[in-house]
Amino acid sequence: MDDTVFFNYKIEDRSYVSFVKREIHNMVVAEGFSTQKIGEIDIIVSEVTSNLVKFAQEGELIYRICNDENGCFFEMYCLDNGNGIRNLSQMIKDGISSSNTLGQGLGAINRLSDNSAIYTLPEWGTVVYSRIYKNQVTLINTKKHFELGAVQVCYPGEKVCGDAYHIKKIGNGYQFFMGDGLGHGSNANEAAQEAVTAFQECREKSPSETLRYIHQCVKKTRGLVCTIAYLDYESQKWHICGIGNISTILYTGITSKNYTPYNGILGHNIPRTLNNSVMDLERYQTLIMHSDGLRTRWNLSDLPGLLKYDPNIISAVLYKDNARYNDDMSVIVAKINL
Repeated sequence: MDDTVFFNYKIEDRSYVSFVKREIHNMVVAEGFSTQKIGEIDIIVSEVTSNLVKFAQEGELIYRICNDENGCFFEMYCLDNGNGIRNLSQMIKDGISSSNTLGQGLGAINRLSDNSAIYTLPEWGTVVYSRIYKNQVTLINTKKHFELGAVQVCYPGEKVCGDAYHIKKIGNGYQFFMGDGLGHGSNANEAAQEAVTAFQECREKSPSETLRYIHQCVKKTRGLVCTIAYLDYESQKWHICGIGNISTILYTGITSKNYTPYNGILGHNIPRTLNNSVMDLERYQTLIMHSDGLRTRWNLSDLPGLLKYDPNIISAVLYKDNARYNDDMSVIVAKINL
């Protein structure tokens, strides 16, 4: 499986917990994590699942092993629609536990993780995030052009994903790609991966011209829908173009602008005329792109303070509230630094 894709597991009662704990344990053992790291991951998984079944009764774990510039890591989200966590600042103190769990409490998640966060609201539920690197790393807070968060989950029962996303540096900026192969399964995956390869090869800065290039390269596949956003630091502009139902929203503070794509299918039929939409690059912007595996009728204004959080949390919250479970599901969130 592509390491961008998360395994997901619905936990509907206590009997499911031991299975998913064993699956995660075996996964990190097979990846070669140290005995100490494996023990720490076991504690984190035990804490989140214990709290899940005690306070929310049911929820979902999504998890994967992936790589970034700091090396290999395990990351996990625990999502629930429970009553939320009261007194969160107190509960994340190490050793504080409101039930008879390991006695570690939510503070253990923060202490044992290289990166962690919790977002919770009364009567809405909770998202808990944890990332643990395979090897000891020193995370340096160097300023990046953007911070990226993503959640990608297959159609239930599938082992490959028909969605794909990719980011590349080009010219004086970056292009963000989100594609969705028609349907799901291996044929959709083939279309999406062929499009990613074409996207990586293409040296056009213009999203519309990049889409034309991809269109020619994927004609032997099932086809896909796709949107590309180009962040151009030189002109201080966004250039966006898309074909088909990829949702693209640009937040500036709490104000949002939705991009409307063209009708068509790359690899089959695209409009003769394709023009880029141009928007200003400003401080405190957040780009959100997702496939139609997520519902589109959402508004981050309904979730107080969410835009202040890490893009990983924003991605998981959007997945939690809007996943359809009748298609592949992908969302990326990029917080732009100026």
